[in-house]
Amino acid sequence: MTTSNSAGTDPRADNRHRPPGRDTFHTTTAPLIVTPTFLTRADNTPRTERQIDEGSNKGHQGQELESPEAEPNEVALETNPNLSLEHWNEYWRKVHGPKFAYEEPGTDNEPVLRYDQVHRVAGGPSSFFHPPYRAMTQPDGKLVADPWAQVPAYQRPRFDGFAYIAYAAEADIQRVLKQEQYTKRIIADEQTAFRLVTREITREYILLPSAQHRDPISLVKIHYRRPELSREAFQQRLLRQHAPLVLAQPATHTYVRRYAQLHNIGSSQQPDPEGELIDAISVLAFASMNDVEDYLVSEDYRTIAADEAEFTDIGRSEYWTGINYSVINRLLPELATVY
Repeated sequence: MTTSNSAGTDPRADNRHRPPGRDTFHTTTAPLIVTPTFLTRADNTPRTERQIDEGSNKGHQGQELESPEAEPNEVALETNPNLSLEHWNEYWRKVHGPKFAYEEPGTDNEPVLRYDQVHRVAGGPSSFFHPPYRAMTQPDGKLVADPWAQVPAYQRPRFDGFAYIAYAAEADIQRVLKQEQYTKRIIADEQTAFRLVTREITREYILLPSAQHRDPISLVKIHYRRPELSREAFQQRLLRQHAPLVLAQPATHTYVRRYAQLHNIGSSQQPDPEGELIDAISVLAFASMNDVEDYLVSEDYRTIAADEAEFTDIGRSEYWTGINYSVINRLLPELATVY
C-alpha cells in the first residue's frame, strides 16, 4: 500500500525523507530486516577501556590514533575532552544523519525504509541504575551531610547509541552499502565520528506498532541468552512466550507506544566481535522519560523482568534509554508483523 504527501524541500535536507516532507509511503505486515548498528563515540578514552575498530577514531590528518588518551588534541571530532559527548551528539544527528540520508547523483537509498538514531541518555533509566530513585539519607532520616564522599559510582553501558536501519530484504543491505557513497564517504564519516560500530543483521518483529512513528524515547534492551540455550531456542522463547506476556500486562498498554524485537540472524561485515554475540534486541518506545520510569517500577514490569531472568543471561544483558530521532521513514502506517 502506498500513500502520498507532496512537499518541496532542499534535496540535501534529511527531512525530505520522512513525513511530512516525504512524498510516498509503504506499509507491510512482513518481518523486516534491520541492521541495529550499536556504536561508541570517537574520543580520548584509552583502548584498555573501550575497543577501537581498525581505522576508526581518526586524527586530524585521517590517521588512526594508537593512544588517543595520550594525544587528545589530535581527535578529529573534538579536541576538548570536556566537549566530546556534546559535540559527538550534535555531529551524529546534525551532520552524519543527513549525510547518510543524502542521495549523491547516481546513488539510490530507496531500499532504506527506516533510519532512526537512538542517542543514549545517562539521566534515563538503565540496568546499572534503575528506578525508583531514592533520596540518600542518614539513619535519622535526614539527608546525608557529606554528599562529596557518597557520590555513586558511574557504570557506563557498552555503547553510546545505535542506528536502527530497516530494509524489506537482506539483499537490500548490500544494494545500498555497496554503492560508492557508502563504501567510501559514509564509512570515512563513521571512522571520524565513531570508535566502534557493530554490524549485526536482524529480523524485526513489530509486536505493538507505533501510531505516529515519531516516539521520542526508546528503551533499548540488549539480550544475551543463557548458556544452555541455543540462539534459535532463545529467540523462540523471546517471541512466542515472552512477547505475549509483555503484551498481556496492562502497564504495557498504559505506557508503551511501540514494542519490537530484533532477532540476530548474521552480520553485514566480518569480523563483528561485539555484534555477533548479541542474540536479540527489544526496543520499546515511550512518550516521555517519566513514562519509562513508571513502567519499570510497576508490578506488571516485575512480572516481565522475572520471566526474562529465566532465559536471558542477566549478568551480560543490559538496557538503557535514549532519545530517538527519525532521519528516514518510508513506512507509514506501521503495522504489526504477521509471523
